[in-house]
Amino acid sequence: MSQGDSIKPSTLSRRDFLKLMGAAGTALTFAPFVPWGKFMPNPDSAKIEKVPVILPDGGQANVNTFPVNHAEVVTYPSTGDKVLDNESFRKWQFIRLPDELGGGAKDATAFRVYSMVCLHLWCLWKYWPQEGRKRGECPCHGSMYNPLTGTAFAGPASLQASPSNTLAKLDLEADNNGD
Repeated sequence: MSQGDSIKPSTLSRRDFLKLMGAAGTALTFAPFVPWGKFMPNPDSAKIEKVPVILPDGGQANVNTFPVNHAEVVTYPSTGDKVLDNESFRKWQFIRLPDELGGGAKDATAFRVYSMVCLHLWCLWKYWPQEGRKRGECPCHGSMYNPLTGTAFAGPASLQASPSNTLAKLDLEADNNGD
C-alpha cells in the first residue's frame, strides 16, 4: 500500500456537531412531557401474597414452638436462587420478643420482622437476647435498635430524622395452627 492509499479518519464537522446538539436539545426539551409512567411497572397491579416464614433449617415458624426472646435470620422474598437469596436486602431478623415486651403471647403480636440492613451505612445488625441487652445492635458503628418498634435509640442511626431512624418491617399473621 502506498502513501496515497491511506484512509483518512472521519471527523465530525462543526456543522454536523451543531446539528447533533440541536437534535439533543430538542429531545431533552420535550422529554418531561413524555408519559414515562406508562412504561414502568404499576404497583397497583401487584398481587399481595401471604408467604410462610421459613426458618434457616427449612421448617416453618410457628407461634407454639418458636422460643421466646429468640431471633433467626430469614430470607424474604425468596427466589430459590442461592446467590440472589444471599443479598443483604433480602435478609430479615425474625424476632420473638422477650416476655416483658409481649413475647409470651400465642399470636403474631409476639413477633417482629425487621430488615437486617442498618440504617446508618448498611451493615447487617443482629438481635441480642441476653439479659441486659435484648436489643438489635449493629457491629460496624454501634447503632442500637428497640426490638418492639425497630427504632434506633443509640448510635449514628438514631441521629437521623423520623421515619428514617426506623427499620423496615414486615407485617405478620398467624392462622389457627400457629403457622
